[in-house]
Amino acid sequence: MIDDVRGHAAYLAYRAGAELARVVPPAVGEVVADGLARAMRVAQPVRRAQVARTLGRVTGGALRGAALDRAVDEVFANYARYWHEFFRLPTMTRQEILDSLDLEGAEHLDAARAAGRGAILALPHLGNWDLAGANLAARGYPVVAVAERVEPPALFEWFMAARRRIGIEVIPLGPESAAEVTRALAANRIVCLVADRDIAGGGIPVDFFGETTTVPGGPALLALRTGAALLPGSVYIAGSGYVGRIGAPIPAVRQGRLRDDVTRVTTEVVRHLEVAIRERPEQWLLMQPNWPSDRVGAPGGAA
Repeated sequence: MIDDVRGHAAYLAYRAGAELARVVPPAVGEVVADGLARAMRVAQPVRRAQVARTLGRVTGGALRGAALDRAVDEVFANYARYWHEFFRLPTMTRQEILDSLDLEGAEHLDAARAAGRGAILALPHLGNWDLAGANLAARGYPVVAVAERVEPPALFEWFMAARRRIGIEVIPLGPESAAEVTRALAANRIVCLVADRDIAGGGIPVDFFGETTTVPGGPALLALRTGAALLPGSVYIAGSGYVGRIGAPIPAVRQGRLRDDVTRVTTEVVRHLEVAIRERPEQWLLMQPNWPSDRVGAPGGAA
């Protein structure tokens, strides 16, 4: 019962945020989002400690004291900015979406589609990945994304509808998602997969910023099975807009046992993720425990 009430409250909160973003000028919405970010920093000390821990890991301990505090504040500010912009996306014109992001490396996407087997775009939770998907759709690319189911179902349906309005076809994460993604690649579509968090569990063990954890093996497995190009991608805040980067294909060819090949290719994906995240660690919107040491009572971790 309590979970149902919380879920319904979350649904109403997201709907209210979207409506607010729709009716108020963007500049006013930015002020509101900044105020919410400040409130979150105060109201969520455990999450703030986890963000500080993650930033310390990513930077090898280079951020300390006041510099670390400022970087943590930036993560919360960028998180609020992400949601404000997500809420605004369905109300933006195609030209506004095109103007919001400069895309680098589109030739890799075009080459993959020319080969006719689709493309897998492996991304971290960096900058604004939904805006990047909307931008690709506005450029005429057929974009598909896999999304984790959230509760209540009405909230998940609302998220799916919001993404459909910006040109992104959503495949719910579940038992049938692999088959649906395979069909999308066979239709020469672009499948966007965030690859830095093992949300579903059962991922591939890899060394990620100096500690073994698990990340999704889906991007590597799909590339190995379908022959689709596996492209590393990233999105960075650049002033009032964004820069999106698509890298050259990550080699994904069979060499031995499938499990070993998936691990090898996933490890290469993670190397690209590390490079992208290190460039702008304060834009990495990872606010949850992501390594075993985060979950064993370490400061900022979960008990």
